[in-house]
Amino acid sequence: MDFLSNIVQQVITVIYSFLQGIGFANYGVAIIIMTVLVKLLLYPLTKKQIESTKAMMELQPKMKAIQEKYKDDKQRLNMELANLYKSEGVNPLAGCLPLLVQMPIMIGIFYGIRDFHYEGSASFLWMQSISNPDPTYILPVLSALTTFIASKQTMPAGGGAQNKMMMYFMPLFIGYISLTFPGGLVLYWVVMNIMQIGQQYMMDKAAAK
Repeated sequence: MDFLSNIVQQVITVIYSFLQGIGFANYGVAIIIMTVLVKLLLYPLTKKQIESTKAMMELQPKMKAIQEKYKDDKQRLNMELANLYKSEGVNPLAGCLPLLVQMPIMIGIFYGIRDFHYEGSASFLWMQSISNPDPTYILPVLSALTTFIASKQTMPAGGGAQNKMMMYFMPLFIGYISLTFPGGLVLYWVVMNIMQIGQQYMMDKAAAK
């Protein structure tokens, strides 16, 4: 993971040096640019993962009905679930590979930004230094809000109680831990969520045509 985090730090440094060369040296902007580039590069994988996850969530009521009906017959249960996946055109493993590819990258970005050593000023908008937690709590609030919106976008109509609970719990958890994270790391999370929301909106709009 050190390898990936080192690459992330080098990318931020290169982007910062470029910005410095055009007279706009700012680490916050460098992190934003890096995040946008990463999300664009990972979009095909993100799209595949979101589509698979959403399809599985929409199948949950039918899956629960089958599990309840054949709970005492494991062989028939597995057969009926396989038939359901086939009839609905859903592969339960389709979202795993994109996630497995993305996770190391996201973890590398997390550690890369968290442990980044800023050279010179690390001010950004209202923050004196994004190497420290946001003293105004604006970024933690934005991290919770954007996480909620991103989660709500992928929640199918009539989602189960457990899914709805997670839709509220995760944003609160993310917002809480963001209170102690460096501002640069939370900025990355907020921008990533905004990109995710935009990509999801485009996917939903294309699917509705």
